[in-house]
Parts: sequence; structure tokens; C-alpha cells
Amino acid sequence: MKNPLENKNIILGVTGSIAAYKAVELASKLTQAGAMVEVILTPSAEKFVTPLTFQSVTGRKAYTEAELWGREGHVTHVGLGHAADLMVIAPASANTLAKLANGIGDTLLSLAALAAHCPLVVAPAMDAGMYSHAATQKNVSILKERGASFIGPATGHLASGQFGLGRFVEPLEILGHLRWMLSQDGPLAGKHIVVTAGGTQEPIDPVRMISNRSSGRQGYALAQAALDNGAQVTLISAPTCLSAPIGATVVNVRTADEMLSAVLRETRQADVLIMAAAVADFRPAQTSDKKIKKASNLHEIRLEKTEDILLEVSRQRKIDGYPQRIIGFAAESQDLISNARAKLEEKSLDMVVANDISAQDAGFEVETNRVSFILPDGHTENQPLMEKTEVAQKVLDQVVKWFQETV
Repeated sequence: MKNPLENKNIILGVTGSIAAYKAVELASKLTQAGAMVEVILTPSAEKFVTPLTFQSVTGRKAYTEAELWGREGHVTHVGLGHAADLMVIAPASANTLAKLANGIGDTLLSLAALAAHCPLVVAPAMDAGMYSHAATQKNVSILKERGASFIGPATGHLASGQFGLGRFVEPLEILGHLRWMLSQDGPLAGKHIVVTAGGTQEPIDPVRMISNRSSGRQGYALAQAALDNGAQVTLISAPTCLSAPIGATVVNVRTADEMLSAVLRETRQADVLIMAAAVADFRPAQTSDKKIKKASNLHEIRLEKTEDILLEVSRQRKIDGYPQRIIGFAAESQDLISNARAKLEEKSLDMVVANDISAQDAGFEVETNRVSFILPDGHTENQPLMEKTEVAQKVLDQVVKWFQETV
């Protein structure tokens, strides 16, 4: 499935707030994601940012109050409202919230909101005192009762110099929320997919650990692709610097043992497990609760094997039938296909995604991957070098195919 934002007609309403400049980034990100963005600026918004700025990043006309009183002004708001798949007002001022809540149509934006039949999303931005005011809170409550979705506001430093609740949520986070909202009717709606990501860390002492080079990028891309297809997603993540995709339930773990417990727990009613994490095969047999000093002359660290998570999940499936499908990853530096097929058969998997980690342009710490899909029927499907996001989409295409075949 493609990005759920692609080819969607989105009205982006921009109101009078200093955060209006951040709406330019949001418009740009939405356009880059494939959306058709129709920007409507209120007169107050034009005091902060110009229509030309938005036209430059969207490639489309930005509407202002002048269009309301032009030759076609009596239908402009109707045309915009009826064509929209989603209406987003970001930033939304206290004044605009009041107009929306009370049905006041005195601007092109508020009229378009009255004419629209699509979902409404509001991202407020104002001073903390204005947001907490009883009148504003009443307006927020009214809009929520009517089905409007709110993103934020966040707590942070405000333009007034104060610190409090009223800060505009960052554009990338808003983008994630919109992407998730538009994916709800995807082909995997109603399915629960568990994805693991990142490299586990096995402590030697409170300071040192045994880990690996996994960045978690492939696992996080798989979680996003599952969300894009409408699935309920649980992301079991070892430590990583990445931000989890909006909509995923995140379970943070550190060690292989913690990941094993989380996977067995979260897959008991799951439809699919995608095991993309790089789990340590060994851990120190003994862990010191104090930092081992250099003067201790430590000459060796004795290791012991960690539990095989995929093997344990396969055993669980034989007992209760869940998860219905299991996808494993095989990162190999030699005999890629034969080692991956052995893993598939030994652990009774439904597919193995194999990648050669000795390649400089694939595997760990890079944005791209070159993988092969190994299936139980003996079929091997070699994929070209792709972005990890594209690999993720290919994997989820296979998951969609499995469930479509069972309908």
C-alpha cells in the first residue's frame, strides 16, 4: 500500500499565530508525502506569513480573504470544503476555535469549515492563559463532542516568554498523526501486528555492555508500513535514537531476555510477528553490579547463550495458534540463502527476509537494504537495492496478500 497521504486533498487552514511560520514546514511535508494541499490563510495569518510562501512549497494557489469577495467568492468555500478529504487548522488561534465552535462564518476559512463534510483536525497554538481560559476550554469541548480531533497543544516555552500548555506541536509530529488518521481503513484494518526493532544490550556492569550495530531503522520502517496499511501495531524496541511512528504502541526493552518476555506476551493474540530486531546471541554469564575497574586486570568475559526468541514463539504458536504468521530476519555475512533457509525450516517461519551485512550499501547503519524473501515453498525472491522504507512496504505487501488469500 502507498503512503496514505498520497493524492489526498487536504485543506490546511492557517490562523493568526506566531506559529504560522511552522505551518509552512507542515505544508511542505504534506506535499512531499504526496498530498494535494489547499492552504487558506485568515487575514490575521497574512500578518505573519505570505500566500506566496505557501504557494512556493505546495505548488498550488494559497487562498486568502480576497478570494471570498472575488467574482466566484460565493462558491469558493463550498468547492474547497466539498473536495477535501481532511481539513487541518494548524495553528488554530483561540479566536478561530471560538468561531468553529459557534458556527461563525465570517472568513473564507470558517466558511470552508462549515461547508466541509470531511474530518476536522485542530492543532491549537496560543498563550497558556488563553488556552486554559474557561471560554476556550468550552469551545474545545464543543468541537471534540462534534468529532473534531485535536493535536496538542504541547507544553513548552511560549512566545510571551512564559512556560506552559499552548505550544504548537512540531510539524513532523502533526504529519505523523495525519498519516495515521488517513490509514484507518487500510487492507490490514482489524489486524494486530507486532514488530521488533533495534539491537539488544547485554550489560557487563553498570557502564559497559555487549551490543551490535543495528540502528533500528528497518524495524521502525516496518512498523510505519504496518500502520499505513491500517493495522494495530505494537513496536517492541531495543534502545535507539529513532522516534516511534505515531499510532504504534511502544514497548521499550533493553536485553534479549526482556525482549523475549515482551514478544511472548504481546503475540498471544497477534496476527503477525515481524522479528526485525538484532537480538544478542550471547550475554555475560555474570554481571557486576559495580563498575569493573581497569586495575582489576579482567582478562576474559564468560558468555552464555540467550534464549532463541523465534524458536520460543514458534513453540507458543503450536500450542495456541498465535501469532498466525511469523516473519524472521536473517543478517548473514556468508552463505546468505542457505543459512536463511535453514533458519526458516528450523523455526517453522512463514518467511525469512535475508540480507548480506557484509555489503557496504545494505544492512546496518545505512538507509538502504538489499534483501531476499525466502518462503517455505522453496521460492526465493531477490529484491534490488532499496530504501528501507521500500523494503518495509514489500514485506507488508506479502502480509496483505496472505490475509487476502484467506478471505
